[in-house]
Amino acid sequence: MAEGTVMLPVVSQTRAKVGEIEVPAGVVAGPVREHLLHEVVRSQLASRRAGTVGTKTKGFVSGGGKKPWRQKGTGRARAGSIRSPLWAGGGTIFGPQPREWSYRLPRSARRAALRDALASRHAAESLVVVDQLKLPEAKTKRMAECLGGLGLGDASVLVVLAAPDDVVERAARNLPGVKVLPARALNVYDVLAHAKLLVTRAALEEIARRLGDAE
Repeated sequence: MAEGTVMLPVVSQTRAKVGEIEVPAGVVAGPVREHLLHEVVRSQLASRRAGTVGTKTKGFVSGGGKKPWRQKGTGRARAGSIRSPLWAGGGTIFGPQPREWSYRLPRSARRAALRDALASRHAAESLVVVDQLKLPEAKTKRMAECLGGLGLGDASVLVVLAAPDDVVERAARNLPGVKVLPARALNVYDVLAHAKLLVTRAALEEIARRLGDAE
């Protein structure tokens, strides 16, 4: 084993050990910095906000072009428009307006946070590397049997594949707590949102290439 690397066991779909895979220690065995994970998750959730809510100010409410009554002599308070924010049906003062909530952290911070998230799953012994993940048909029952054979039947599981697999994705979509992602879409939020992480050998190799470089 090369210096600065970690050997992870690789199992079959029946959880029989079939070999090992060597990955850089920084990818799965580094320190877990909770503050960094927190910041990246906040950034991801902010990016998901639609920001489309909006209220109409006085200038956007239709009607009210005519002064309701003359300025003086009526005994009533002055009024310039029936669309004043003081009137029912009028504009809204300081209401929410459409805005962009998303913000991006530096790329180095995002990569470091993903390494920390993987390290947290490895430290908790929740990372399972499978040699390959193949199903005979796109049936929920087949996916449930596969996860049961791997000892993951009762947990929320994030399944990471090297490339999109329509059969696996369709078989898993009706299982509560199970999500399938290609390696390129792996992110901190989904890793932390699932108790177990199931990664194929090919997917882990791709992740290691992507995250194994020094910051």
